[in-house]
Amino acid sequence: MLDFLGIGAQKCGTTWLHVNLKRHPAVFLPEPKELHFWNRPDGRDLAWYRDVFAGTAPGVLGGEITPAYGFLPIATIEAVRREFPDLRLIYCLRNPIERAWSSALMALGRAEMTLDEASDQWFIDHFHSAGSRARGDYEACLRNWRAVFEPARIQVVLFDRIVACPLRVLREVAGGLGIDAAFFDTVAPELLAQPQNSGQGHPLRPSLRPVLERLWRPRVSRLADYLGVDLDHWR
Repeated sequence: MLDFLGIGAQKCGTTWLHVNLKRHPAVFLPEPKELHFWNRPDGRDLAWYRDVFAGTAPGVLGGEITPAYGFLPIATIEAVRREFPDLRLIYCLRNPIERAWSSALMALGRAEMTLDEASDQWFIDHFHSAGSRARGDYEACLRNWRAVFEPARIQVVLFDRIVACPLRVLREVAGGLGIDAAFFDTVAPELLAQPQNSGQGHPLRPSLRPVLERLWRPRVSRLADYLGVDLDHWR
């Protein structure tokens, strides 16, 4: 049975979440991490999807984490709700400037280019691409999911807190899922804090920061108002 979904966002700690939730004896997560069933079914049907979780033992929660689900269209989110009405959702957020840069670096690798080969304009074009903008528009994503699922079912996790206090974040996620949060106290702190899929760590080019600030600062302000949280450190 599917009990929860990690719905996004890309480059915001979802691999870290997958690795650590998979440690928990009351959680089943399939491999590979991202099934992409709801955004890219590729001929697979619901019977196939349900079968992925059919072997989940009693008392064990089944879940999957695919960041691309964050910006699914309303019609698809409604289909998710029809099939799994009691679903819990986890949405990881990161400073969208950092997220856009990290995503662009990943795209650079996929294009088989080095950092020195990519011009500022190459990065600017990526920042303004429909995919990059949609993945970083957290408010729009949350509004769509909250239009279908009650806000109380959607747990928002900030990447900053994953870095600063990973154990506390995992205990909070466990509490939201209704599983034993104390389990994570038994895991070595260095394992919980270990970055996952963190990329090459190249610092943002100073020449590109103004571009990203113009693109994302107004949206950060609106997101902070929408969620009722302090995101001044993102600005």
